[in-house]
Amino acid sequence: MRTSQFFFSTLKEAPSDAEVISQKLMLRAGFIKRAAAGIYTWMPLGLRVLRKVENIVREEMNTAGALELLMPAVQPAELWQESGRWEQYGPELLRFKDRHQREFVIGPTHEEVITDVVRRDVKSYRQLPIHLYQIQTKFRDEIRPRFGVMRGREFLMKDGYSFHSSFADLEREYKKMYATYSQIFSRIGLKFRAVAADTGSIGGTGSHEFHVLADSGEDDIAFCPASDYAANVELAEAVTPSAPRAAAAKMIEKVATPGKMACVDVAGFLNVPLEKIVKAIAVFSEKEDGSKTFALLLLRGDHELNEIKAGKIAAITPFRFATEGEVEAYLGCQPGYIGPVAVDRKKVAIFADRTVAAMSDFVCGANEAGFHLTGVNFGRDLPEPEIADLRNVIAGDPSPDGNGKLEICRGIEVGHIFQLRQKYAQALNCAYLDENGKSQIMEMGCYGIGVSRIVGSAIEQGNDEKGIVLPAAIAPFEVCVVPMGYHKSEAVKIAADQLYAELKAASVDVILDDRNERPGVMFADMELIGIPHRVVIGERGLKEGLVEYKGRRDAEATMLPQSEIVSSIKGKLCAC
Repeated sequence: MRTSQFFFSTLKEAPSDAEVISQKLMLRAGFIKRAAAGIYTWMPLGLRVLRKVENIVREEMNTAGALELLMPAVQPAELWQESGRWEQYGPELLRFKDRHQREFVIGPTHEEVITDVVRRDVKSYRQLPIHLYQIQTKFRDEIRPRFGVMRGREFLMKDGYSFHSSFADLEREYKKMYATYSQIFSRIGLKFRAVAADTGSIGGTGSHEFHVLADSGEDDIAFCPASDYAANVELAEAVTPSAPRAAAAKMIEKVATPGKMACVDVAGFLNVPLEKIVKAIAVFSEKEDGSKTFALLLLRGDHELNEIKAGKIAAITPFRFATEGEVEAYLGCQPGYIGPVAVDRKKVAIFADRTVAAMSDFVCGANEAGFHLTGVNFGRDLPEPEIADLRNVIAGDPSPDGNGKLEICRGIEVGHIFQLRQKYAQALNCAYLDENGKSQIMEMGCYGIGVSRIVGSAIEQGNDEKGIVLPAAIAPFEVCVVPMGYHKSEAVKIAADQLYAELKAASVDVILDDRNERPGVMFADMELIGIPHRVVIGERGLKEGLVEYKGRRDAEATMLPQSEIVSSIKGKLCAC
């Protein structure tokens, strides 16, 4: 490809409303153009990157034995009503009526459609297992689309679905997809982590997320450098402290703490470590049968409540945070001074985090405005609590696998695999006849990759002050040839055209910058769009039989023999 034949539209500055680095650089590099909030046109340069990601995903999915199909973006409402998600999904589901007043949705995902496809044609265990996937545009009506292609409303996604006659076979395919996804992200050239995750609204029993590691990521990932353990912080287990609870050394005492309601303020006022404070979080649960539960969740002052973990406590599922009026009704005290001592256990349930259960001589609210209790101990001053894992892990916590300490990093989710089990198959009656002729509900797996999100994530991970730094596997071009004086020097033009032709013949994805621009403009553009390898041809070098080579991450350029540049480039690409 020659730049003179290409649609090239770089910008010196990003639009003022661009938020994250990938959005800024993709707009500056001419990868995308904004059409509406969260909706973008992929320009030829950006589309080349997107298609390279898509091709890697397709090749690996095909190698794994999955079969590609293409389902409709527009889906009939009846399928969503049958699965129960018509009411559950919420305003992100874009609904509309056609001219006949029939209801449809623009698909944000395709569990219903694929289950309907399979239930129509798969009748016998002999037809199972089957794994079908597609790469298709999705639409989710995000309330506040942001971060460019990272959280847009319209996006390209690979979603795959497997169907099985047994859970054991689903587990087999799940492991294969785990390995396939790892291969996909490795081939692309990303630094990533596969982490255990919560299944969320999709449902099912097993789930792993694949995160590109980047400081700008929205998710916190807990991992152990000494092992393979990794999990989303919302799922990572905070293990029980290894040391037993110390014996009580102080007597309980009520102390005045006027105006001190935040844990950090109480700790500073009493001159005690924040780790000695126990905070009580009041929650309220109302179940479908009409029963109600008011509860206190106890955490150490420097720890944060993990709502997903707390939501798995049967007695308070589902829960919400209690109102000020409910706190006063059950505890007779305003929020900020509440605690677990001397409360009516018949009216108030108490759940303590594992760390809190191992504490002694701690400080907590006195259930009286302006006062806290010091020297509090379980078993003496209040009954032993019900213990649960309630908090987010922090750096330095023991790894749940027993191998070292946890560290925390940021990640951008680009893939997610689920063991759906029978959630959708049951709802849509997706069944087969087993060896005995008996009808059985199929087991399902679900496997998604954010294809367009990978592009943004790769840029979040790979960038510098000059622009985008992409892995060679997905860069818009692998090599750029930049001739100095292409329109002025016949020798430069001949050498540039010859090198361009040789690289093309060697199946190298190359672009020749034949614009009549200043060298500085051409260098800046090629660095901005993230081409991994650059070859500069000038008259002075040609006289010595040399050309200039510079890798995108190299600090300095090097001179190489003109006769060896093609083999050198091929060697560098093979090493990627």
